[in-house]
Amino acid sequence: MNQSSIVIFEKASKMLEEAKTIQEAHELKNLALTAMEWAKRKGLGEDAIKHARSYALLAERKMGEMLRQTERAKGGQPYQSTSSMGKPVEPTLSELGLTKRESAEAQKLAEISDEKFEEVKEGKKSKKQVFREQKKEEKINNPPKPLEGKYRIFYADPPWKYGDQLTENYGPTRFHYDPMSISQLCELPIKDISEDDAVLFLWVTSPILPECFSVIRSWGFKYKTSFVWDKIKHNMGHYNSVRHEFLLICTKGSCLPDTKELYDSVVSIERGKHSKKPSEFREMIDKLYINGNRIELFARGDLPEQWTGWGNEVE
Repeated sequence: MNQSSIVIFEKASKMLEEAKTIQEAHELKNLALTAMEWAKRKGLGEDAIKHARSYALLAERKMGEMLRQTERAKGGQPYQSTSSMGKPVEPTLSELGLTKRESAEAQKLAEISDEKFEEVKEGKKSKKQVFREQKKEEKINNPPKPLEGKYRIFYADPPWKYGDQLTENYGPTRFHYDPMSISQLCELPIKDISEDDAVLFLWVTSPILPECFSVIRSWGFKYKTSFVWDKIKHNMGHYNSVRHEFLLICTKGSCLPDTKELYDSVVSIERGKHSKKPSEFREMIDKLYINGNRIELFARGDLPEQWTGWGNEVE
């Protein structure tokens, strides 16, 4: 790396130290990325490219630290662009020139340990690899709470264990969450927390359909009927192009719906993120079963107030 490049990077380092706002950190990240491309074009060598990349990551991490301190990140009001009661307000992500994805990724980068960040900065691991490792560690350190209480309505999307060996883009389940074997699922004490009369809505895909009935029986339920989710978009499969998933309805004792309304057994809603189920299905369950305590097993993210969530990804 030549002398002029060293001077440029030293100035960039000082500018990053002095950055006081999210916008300044974002601009420095973009400048560093531009410098990296310039270094490539000018043939300044691997050291110059590596330095520029490291400054871009440092700027992104600092931006993430600042974003985590905003009112929205701390659970307060969303970003606002207009003043209120004469108090300074936070700019919107749009005003900062940031997408939601960029904001989320920067905050994830701020959350990882210094050791993991160095691995990314040195190019030993990608951000995606480190984020996945971090998430796995969080699951290990924060196991789900014990199953307790009594519930009439159960909604479950188990992390079924498959034997596929597809690519990461089409994803065996292990690329997205930690799978559980049939025996592990059967051992869950669902019988102990279900009322004498209860209903289970269970998500299952075609490849695991035969095995899932062992889980249903172990949990104390009997299969009754099913909904078919038509995802509209297709997924890669071994024998066909898959665009559907089953939501099985199983009961314990006598647990017919509380209302007479009948929904079409085929529901067409375009799929979104991997494994994420449309909220319309939970809303449908709420309309069918008005009364009783309800729990979502293997829940992810926020849930409606009337639902109890169980799993290591519940917020």
